[in-house]
This record gives sequence, structure tokens and C-alpha cells, in this order.
Amino acid sequence: MRKLRKAVFPVAGLGTRFLPATKAIPKEMLTVVDRPVIQYVVDEARDAGIEHFIFVTGRNKAVIEDHFDVQFELYNTLAERGKDDQLARLQQLQPLPGQTSFTRQQVPLGLGHAVWCARDLVGDEPFALLLPDMIMQSEKGCLKEMVELYEETGNNIVAVQECDPAETHKYGIVGRGESVANGFRITGMVEKPKPGTAPSNLYINGRYILQPEIFEVLSRQEKGAGNEIQLTDAMLKLEQPFYGYHYRGRTFDCGSPEGFIEANVAFALWRPDINRSMADTIEGLLRDIRPVERRAVSR
Repeated sequence: MRKLRKAVFPVAGLGTRFLPATKAIPKEMLTVVDRPVIQYVVDEARDAGIEHFIFVTGRNKAVIEDHFDVQFELYNTLAERGKDDQLARLQQLQPLPGQTSFTRQQVPLGLGHAVWCARDLVGDEPFALLLPDMIMQSEKGCLKEMVELYEETGNNIVAVQECDPAETHKYGIVGRGESVANGFRITGMVEKPKPGTAPSNLYINGRYILQPEIFEVLSRQEKGAGNEIQLTDAMLKLEQPFYGYHYRGRTFDCGSPEGFIEANVAFALWRPDINRSMADTIEGLLRDIRPVERRAVSR
């Protein structure tokens, strides 16, 4: 079994659901409390033992590269002003030299194409794939749990969560087989099944561990839904077993305004330094909003 050292982050998306905010700022750099969304995802990968962080970017995404670089002027200013806590925090989040790589996805041809763009940087190694829109909240990281399952099986892993059975047509759904270690064997995968045909209510939540053979399949993959190269289509053709890890934490889709707002509230309440004041503020806002809602309904 080959050790998992690398992770791919597809960050070339345009973020059209957040316009005009994302006209000049990448959606991955929008902040949840006081960190960019992409920082949460990279931290999850680092906590799982990832050593090499590979970003598949697009035009107007250079600020992501700057974020993970050393900013000497800022560091010197913090040191001169005695703000040692802030400086130490930044240095703790800083990747080591040579740990980050960046490549371009010149055309928006879907997730499968973005993964294929990272082929030379990944090489002949297994790799983690983390969708940057999805951030997780749990005591133990989702990818860290997946790595434990990978070390037992040595094969492809996807993280899944339960959804409302009436909404399975919105997601990629897996069939559940026998239990294996802290996961289970996947008996089938289907992308957005028709209502009433899903093999389960377990949907793929944006975390993968894949073998490098996926690149060969992607190189021959035809365009699918949305006229894009779909990763799920390639995964279905991969002649290797897949295993599922049933993640039971909370997942926030920060690619949508609703999920982004939920993430900000949830992570603020999770922070002990701002929990109490934040909880009081939310309670007060709800008191103020409810009469407005009642008046709107009465009209």
C-alpha cells in the first residue's frame, strides 16, 4: 500500500452564486468567521497527514497562492509591534517551503477535468481530493478518518452522509455493502438518480481518496452532464473497489449563500472566545425578525 501524501484542491470555479462579491475575490477566499474557506479545507488535509497541497486554479485566483505564501512585511510589522500571538498563529498555518503547487485549468470543463489537470503533480501516487466549497465540523477530521480506512483497504475511498430520501436526485448516491473497518464496501454509485431509484440515501459529500489510475480513465472520459467531464462517470469505469466512510459530523456547502451563512454561525458558536456573545446576538436577531415574518405573512 502506497502512503497518502498528496491532496488536490480544485479552486478554479467562478463563484457565480456570490456575485458581485466574487467579481474580484475568489469564492474560496470568502471568510468564515476569520479564516478563508480554503484555509479550513487545507487545515483538514494537514491534520490528516497530507504533505503536498496541489491547487488547480484559474484566472484571477493568484490571491490564493499569495495567501499560502510568506508575507515578510506583515510578519515584520507584527514582530515589531509585539503581536506575538497573531504572528505565531500565522506561522502555524503557513505551509513549509515546497509543500504547495499550483496548476491552471484553462477551460471550465468540470470536476473530472480539474482533477486530470493535476496528473503530473500527483504522479503515480494515491491522492486525496477535497472540494473547497465543502467545509466540515467535527471533533475528528473527515479526511483523517478516511485515511484510517484507506490504511486498512488500500483502495479508493469516498466520504458519504445521509440526506433526505426525497432529495437523493440532487446528489451522487452510493449503495452500501458489508462493513469494513470503520467503513463499508460500496456496491454501486449513481449520479443524481431518478426519484425512487436510489440504492440508499448516502450521498458523496466532497471528500475522496483516489488511486492514480483514475487519470488514465479521465484521459478517455467523454463529456457528460452539463457538457463537462464528470468525475463520477470516470469513477464508475475504474476497475478497482470503492469503500465508503460514513461521516457523521456537519458539512456546510459554502458554495451557496445559505450554506455560507450557516457555516459562519456554526463556526462562530463553536469558538469559545466568541460563543457567548454570538449566541446572545443570534437570539436577539431572531426575536427581531419573527415579528417581521408574521407581518409579511399577514399581508
